[in-house]
Amino acid sequence: MLDIASVVRVHVDALIVAQYHLVVCDAIARNAPVRKPVAMSAPHMPKVAGIDSVVPAPAHTAPPLDESAGAPVVMIQDRLAGWVSDLTTLHELTERLARTGSVDAALNEVVRAGAALVGSSRGLVVLEPAPRADEHTPCVTVGLGLSHGDLGQLETVPRDATSYGRLLDDTTEPGTAAESVGDVLGDPDLDPLHRDVARRLGYGATYAVSLRAETAGRIGAAVWFYDEPAEPVERQRHLVGLYARYAAEHLARLLELETARAREATIADELLPSRLPRVPGVRLAVRHRTSGHGGGDWYDALPLPEGALGLAVGSVSGSGPSALAAMGRLRASLRAYAVMEGEDPVAVLSDLELLLRLTEPARTATALFAYAEPALRKIVLAGAGHAPPLIVGEQRTEFVETTLSAPLGMLSCWEAPSVELSPAPGETVLLYTDGLLRRTGDPMDRAFARLHAAAASVPRSLRDDPGAIADHVLRLVLPEGLDEPVPGGRHDGSAEDVVILAALFD
Repeated sequence: MLDIASVVRVHVDALIVAQYHLVVCDAIARNAPVRKPVAMSAPHMPKVAGIDSVVPAPAHTAPPLDESAGAPVVMIQDRLAGWVSDLTTLHELTERLARTGSVDAALNEVVRAGAALVGSSRGLVVLEPAPRADEHTPCVTVGLGLSHGDLGQLETVPRDATSYGRLLDDTTEPGTAAESVGDVLGDPDLDPLHRDVARRLGYGATYAVSLRAETAGRIGAAVWFYDEPAEPVERQRHLVGLYARYAAEHLARLLELETARAREATIADELLPSRLPRVPGVRLAVRHRTSGHGGGDWYDALPLPEGALGLAVGSVSGSGPSALAAMGRLRASLRAYAVMEGEDPVAVLSDLELLLRLTEPARTATALFAYAEPALRKIVLAGAGHAPPLIVGEQRTEFVETTLSAPLGMLSCWEAPSVELSPAPGETVLLYTDGLLRRTGDPMDRAFARLHAAAASVPRSLRDDPGAIADHVLRLVLPEGLDEPVPGGRHDGSAEDVVILAALFD
C-alpha cells in the first residue's frame, strides 16, 4: 500500500528548506545596502626621531557604517517573516491533506484549504480523471458554501463559459495552470446564462486552478468565488499553485487505491454465491459488508440430497488478493466435501483442515458448517475456531453451546465434536463471521453482549423476514456508518469484512 502521507511530507519539507534558502539569499542580495569598507585600525609605531609615526590608512578602507542603514535590515526581517509564515501555512495544509484517506475527504480538504489560501469563502472542486477503457471513471463535485441547488445552477452554465470548465477541457501539455476572472459581471463577452447564474448566486469574481498529476495527467479543477470583483495577489497565487500540485498527486494516489479496492471487492463478490437456494421449510437471507481491504470472509448455502441444506461461514487469515484466492479455493473444497459427506459436519471440516495444511501450510482459517434438515427442523453443526450461532425467536434468544476448538491449520490434527439443535417454528438461526464482532471496536465479551441485545430486540413484525432480522442486527451492533456497504473500500480504521447468514425455519 502506498504511504501517501510520507510522500507528501517529504516533498513539502524539501520545498520549505529550498525556498527558505533561496529567499534569504535573494533578499540579502537585493536589499543589502551599499556600504563602504570599514577603516582598518592603523598601527601606532613608536616615535622615532625623523620618522612620522602616523601611518596613512590603506586605500581600501573607509569611515564606519552610518547607523541609518538599519532600516533595510528591518525590511528584510519582515519579508523573511512573511515568507516563513506562508510556507508554514502551506506545510500545515499539506499535512492535513496527507492525513485524508478517501477521495471524498481529500476533496473537501482541498476546497477548504484553497479557500483559505486565496481569501474566499465559497468554492468547488471537480474530480474528473481521464477516462480509462477498462474501468469506470468517477466524476465527483464537492462544494464549499454552496448548496445542492447552487451546484445544480452552476452545472447549467455551458462548460466552456466557466473558468474551471475551460481548465477541465484543456488537453494541451502542460496546460493552463490557473485562470482568473477579476470581474465576472463586467466581462462583455460573458455568456448570458453564466451572467444570470452569477447574479443569482451573488459572486463577482472567480479564480480557478487545474489539478494535474505527474503520472495521471489532468484529474480535475478547483474554483473559488469572490462576492465582489477581486483577484488574489501574486503571493496567494503562488501558494495555491504549490498546494494544487501536491493535492493533485495525493488525489491521484487515492484514486489508484480506491480503484484497486473496488477490483478486489468485485473479485470477492464473484467468488461468493450469486443467489441463495430455495429449499422447502426454510428461508434464507445474507448480508455481506466488505472492508475494501480484500478480506477473506465468506459464506455458502447449497442444497443437498434428500431435501437437506448445507450452510457455511468462514474467514481466511490475511487480506488482499492472496486471501481472496485462498477463500475461493476453501469454499470450493468445502462444497465438494459437503456433497459427499455433508451429514457429518466434523468429517467435512476434518477433510478441509487436511487440505489446508497440505496445500497452504502458512495459512489458517475459521469455519462453521451446518447440515440442516428443514422438514425435521434439525441442524447438526461443527465449528473450527468460529463464533457460535445465535438462535432468535419468540421464546428465546441464545447462543448455541458449541465446543471450543482451534482454527483450521493451527494443529497437526483437528477434531471437535458436533452439536445438534432443533429450531422451533418461526425461529431464525444466525451464522456470522467474527468481523461482525471485531468491527464494533469493543472487547469480545462486550461485542457478544451487544450482538445478543440486538437480536433480542428484533420487533415482532420483523421476525418472519430473515433479511429484516439481519438488517436490524447490523444497525444495532455496528457503529453509525459501518453498517453500510463499502463500494471500492473505505479507510475508516475498520479492516474487517462482515457476513450474516440468516436461516428462518417455517
